[in-house]
Amino acid sequence: MKYVIFFMCAASFVASSLTGRINELSNAALTGCKEAVTLSITLCGAIAFWSGIMNIANRSGVVSFLSKIMFRPLSLLFPGIKKNGKAMQYIVLNFISNLLGLGNASTPLGINAMRELKEEENCDKTASRNMIMLVVMNTASIQFFPSTIVALRASHAASNAADIVPCVWIVSLCSLSISIISVILFGKFTARRNKSNE
Repeated sequence: MKYVIFFMCAASFVASSLTGRINELSNAALTGCKEAVTLSITLCGAIAFWSGIMNIANRSGVVSFLSKIMFRPLSLLFPGIKKNGKAMQYIVLNFISNLLGLGNASTPLGINAMRELKEEENCDKTASRNMIMLVVMNTASIQFFPSTIVALRASHAASNAADIVPCVWIVSLCSLSISIISVILFGKFTARRNKSNE
């Protein structure tokens, strides 16, 4: 990624030098830095709020309660995981944070869930099926309320910042369904291939 960023900066400098727009490049760089800081501060409030809500839910026992409720549907996607284990709790937290559209909050939860899965399933260097499923669900997640995108649109003075929510539901549902089906199919294919090699 650093090479891509370096290439973009170098190409911008070369193009502006050849076209005589160095001043415009300098102004754009300064303006972009200012807007980046402003955007970060704007999003920080929404992310901090929902992250705090998730932390309170975890400490108050709501997560444990939701883990019991969501264990049955999630156990179909993550077979063999302990019902009251830390891995399942982190998976539930990750799933809820993704539902709320908190990508930044769900990332550390997904990492913790991955660590607990690795320890619970005694994985060494090869990812288990459950670990792959977690990555897929975290990447192509259903967002019930994409708070980060809504906050971003609101910061740019959108007339109705939440009007994209139905579209997000449809796209998220389609991407998650296809991803889960792909993991299941490839898992069965791999299992059959391993049996045939034996």
